[in-house]
Amino acid sequence: MKLLFPNGEHSQVLLSDGVSRVGSDAACQVKLAFDGIESAHAEFNLANGALKLRPLGSGQTSVNGTPIMAETVVNPGDRLAFGDVQARVVAVERASSAPKPAKVDVDDTGATKLRMALPKLILRGVSGAAFGKTFPVGKEMIIGRQHDCDIPIPAEEVSRHHVRIKPGAEGLLIEDLGSANGTYINGKRVQQGLLKPGDELRLDSIRFMLIAPGMEIPRGSDKPASTPAPAAASGGSKLPMIIGVLVVLAVIAGAVWYFALR
Repeated sequence: MKLLFPNGEHSQVLLSDGVSRVGSDAACQVKLAFDGIESAHAEFNLANGALKLRPLGSGQTSVNGTPIMAETVVNPGDRLAFGDVQARVVAVERASSAPKPAKVDVDDTGATKLRMALPKLILRGVSGAAFGKTFPVGKEMIIGRQHDCDIPIPAEEVSRHHVRIKPGAEGLLIEDLGSANGTYINGKRVQQGLLKPGDELRLDSIRFMLIAPGMEIPRGSDKPASTPAPAAASGGSKLPMIIGVLVVLAVIAGAVWYFALR
């Protein structure tokens, strides 16, 4: 497990098996030199995958907003506070994050073809510092300004550790990590929410669209312009009348010529 400090008082801390002490003393594994933090403030004990937190001295230590007076079990996602310093417990992916090749049918030569498993969900940047970039999401990830984030966004309006995203059955589970400028899904500010394929995730002015492989991106209508029917020939209906007039004129001219010669 590891500790994240959303307000940047300390870089992320990977908790190893055994005891890790929190305090203002230089000998502490997690040194927090701030007002309200005692030299030996609290200590973590990680054993067999279970993490416990024990307060030391008289400084305030709380779990999910509730002060604790004795050793308490903490779990991934719990919010901790040492005095005024906020922290969060995060699970660590032990398995390799690289997708494993998936086997397909044997071809005619008897050789087995391999293909890489594609990520089910992808965040595509559509504005700001993330514009044009794509981020495959195959595990729980942190988006923020700090370089240790899984998806670092170098923008001042983004908090150091802004939001946690986690793949779910219907999309991404979104959890704001106490950011200053907020987290929005389709324009609505949320503390927690579900981001479905096609939805927009916004961190202040930085926007992403969640897409799934093979999903069509909505576009404007591109129907071809209708072709006007050809107009009827304007002179077609007048042709018989013109012929009739010419015939009459010819008869009159012949009659005039015949009587003139008599």
